Amino acid sequence: MFFLLRTNNLMLFLRTSNSKRGRLKSKLPMILQKNKGFKFLKSKRALAIPITYLILFVSTMLLISVTYAFAVQQVNSQKQAFQVVTAKQDMTSLDNDILSVVSQPGSAAMLDFRDSGGQLNIQPTSNNLTLSVTDNNGINATIFNESTGQVVYNLPSSTSPDLGFYLEGDSSTITNQSGSSLSQLYIASGFQGPQIQLGYRPAVTYAAAGVENDQVVTDIRIYIVNLSSSAPFALQGELPLKISCLSTQLTTKTYQVSNQLGNLAITSQLNGFFGSVSIPISSTSAGSIINVEIVTSNISIERGVM
Repeated sequence: MFFLLRTNNLMLFLRTSNSKRGRLKSKLPMILQKNKGFKFLKSKRALAIPITYLILFVSTMLLISVTYAFAVQQVNSQKQAFQVVTAKQDMTSLDNDILSVVSQPGSAAMLDFRDSGGQLNIQPTSNNLTLSVTDNNGINATIFNESTGQVVYNLPSSTSPDLGFYLEGDSSTITNQSGSSLSQLYIASGFQGPQIQLGYRPAVTYAAAGVENDQVVTDIRIYIVNLSSSAPFALQGELPLKISCLSTQLTTKTYQVSNQLGNLAITSQLNGFFGSVSIPISSTSAGSIINVEIVTSNISIERGVM
């Protein structure tokens, strides 16, 4: 009896174990499938991390590159603007030094022309000037026809200053206004880019000088700054310059007019541009005498030693 009871219990245990084992076998594929899905999700997450860092790295490098390029452009722009300013200042100083020695033979001035990233050109054969006098009673004569020279500073080609802007003087090729400048210092467009040009136009003064042989005498004086005695050169970098007044020449032409004359026109052709001034002429019934004096200051610009 005892043996039969234990046998029954053993059979019950075996049946229960087999039932549990069957249930485990049926759940095993599901467990394995879940584990595979978990591993796949885990591998995708692991792959996403380096890709995210790569995107962030590329974006950061792109931002740094754009910022650096913009900063370099700003620095270059500021540098070019500063170069234009220094070039203007030095050309203005050169103009002042030239005017300081005009009509003073033997006098000289020194200028340290700074490096503004461009090229300084002394052009003694440029700026051709032709002067003529005309009236309505037969006076028609050319009284001057020479090159008066000019100084040109070629600015860096990437700069964009105000073209046509006059630092000194204006576009008139001749002046008879009191206090007006002989200088023509302005920004122009050259073959290789913008440039600062310095040249000089004639200035006219006049005055009544009394009566001679019953004729009213009018003295007209024309002042000319002539740079044609300079040696031509084209140099870059910092340059010491010596500005000298070599000589002053005075030439006089006299015209006698028997008829009453109202005005005398003085016409200037400078670098192909025309201009004129009208000089009032007083006369008597016997006519008038007109003395036209040309005062030319011969200026030399050369490379000096500081």
